Amino acid sequence: MSLYEASFRVKHECPYREISERYPDLTIREWYLDDCQVIEITAPGTPTDDLLDEIDRLGTILHESIDDTGLHVVTQSCLCSLEDSIIERFETHNCLYQPPTIHRQGWEHYSVIAFDESDIRTLLPELEADRDIEILSKTAITEQRIPHSMLAPVDQLFEDVTERQMAALRLALESGYYEQPRKTSLRDLADQTAVARSTYEEHLRKAENKLLTNAGQFLRLVTATSTADPLEVEKTRQAEQAAD
Repeated sequence: MSLYEASFRVKHECPYREISERYPDLTIREWYLDDCQVIEITAPGTPTDDLLDEIDRLGTILHESIDDTGLHVVTQSCLCSLEDSIIERFETHNCLYQPPTIHRQGWEHYSVIAFDESDIRTLLPELEADRDIEILSKTAITEQRIPHSMLAPVDQLFEDVTERQMAALRLALESGYYEQPRKTSLRDLADQTAVARSTYEEHLRKAENKLLTNAGQFLRLVTATSTADPLEVEKTRQAEQAAD
């Protein structure tokens, strides 16, 4: 089975796209989380006061810096603009959206991956019906060329992981618990917290289980085109069936 990737850019009514059109040197990257959008805005040089005013109206500013490298701003806003969005159309056509959306020089840039080329063929004409669209690339991809780093949006990987479970996982990771050989133990980790060892271990195991479950769909996508069997699972199954 092959996978297919399509990259394209569109024009329609969108405040981020319109700002990028007015300020051609600006680059806006847009990520969608469970309950908000995170926007990263970068530009070379010193921004004008008008540009800073427009950025201030986009949402809550989480970070802002202006130095020799130029402007760097991170904002957070609600998801109200995603009602009847292009992202929902990707999902109805079984296409996996590859974040972030990039707004530059008046265009929105998107990339999607599909299991079937026909899904992309039906998606693109539907998008053309109510927005300007330019196809940048459309190609079959092999397992080795799948952009692994982009397959798993962070919000999906950490879906249903609680704040305490996340904290337990981070403490274990930063303390060397997952290194070989391990640099710490569950008892030592729990001693650094205000909870009992059994409670800490419960938080950690639940975090591990949820992460692996959430990552499963992306693992299947990454290995979808592979016929390799490095652990010889299939060979073992065949031997067991023959023995029966």
